[in-house]
Amino acid sequence: RRLAESGVGEGAPRPNSGLVEVAAVAPGQAGMGMSVPGLGVGGSVAMPSTGQVAQQLAAYARFSEAPGGQAAATSASDIPPLGFALAQLHGVYILAQNEKGLVLVDMHAAHERITYERLKAGQAGQGIRSQNLLVPESLNVSEREADLAESATEQLDALGIRCDRSGPETLLVRKVPTLLQNADIAELLRDVLSDLGTQGSSTRVESEMDEVLSSMACHGSVRANRRLTLEEMNALLRDMERTERSAQCNHGRPTWVQLDMGALDRLFLRGR
Repeated sequence: RRLAESGVGEGAPRPNSGLVEVAAVAPGQAGMGMSVPGLGVGGSVAMPSTGQVAQQLAAYARFSEAPGGQAAATSASDIPPLGFALAQLHGVYILAQNEKGLVLVDMHAAHERITYERLKAGQAGQGIRSQNLLVPESLNVSEREADLAESATEQLDALGIRCDRSGPETLLVRKVPTLLQNADIAELLRDVLSDLGTQGSSTRVESEMDEVLSSMACHGSVRANRRLTLEEMNALLRDMERTERSAQCNHGRPTWVQLDMGALDRLFLRGR
């Protein structure tokens, strides 16, 4: 059914003459949601059955054709901003239909942002979790750095770092943030002490943790060529709508674009 026209969505690509061949494959089994690992590998496009599409797009019945070919003037409140999933293209993109037209979603980039924001929220809620090193790490520093570490015990503890002075120019690192257990602790501690000495505070640990969380989110997100079921695709769309900054991935790339009916009509030279 024809939907009301509007301008091209912000950030949407300009139409071009390239054509994409879409090969349909049989739909997968019912999904368990995006949090379940072990998604199966599928073909180039995962297409839901006709019955599934009809069920998911039932909300569009409100937009039934009125006499004269114009869309009925009814509320679009039942249609989510990113619409409903229709297909998966080459195991990379989700094709969805919303009130304006077509939504294209980079599923890995979108899931990466969702995972990252969830990890950050969990970290913020629990504070900086730390763990004792199995073998304390000895670190040679300047006498000034050793003095600073000895006087800034509470600040270091708040950052998840515990170290004791074991000599005039030696520190013994006993505890580090859990997420940074594989980081270069010596370099990190020196940077933190430098910040404390010049600024009175340090954001080094938080910055390092953000990098770790971003890497974890990337590795924990759904990969290309994984076939998602209709339920999983729609679950991802709903998670995107609930997640802050979900329009961009952790690296600044867009996670979705909108092509409204006007843009699609121009692509096919309709109305000329």
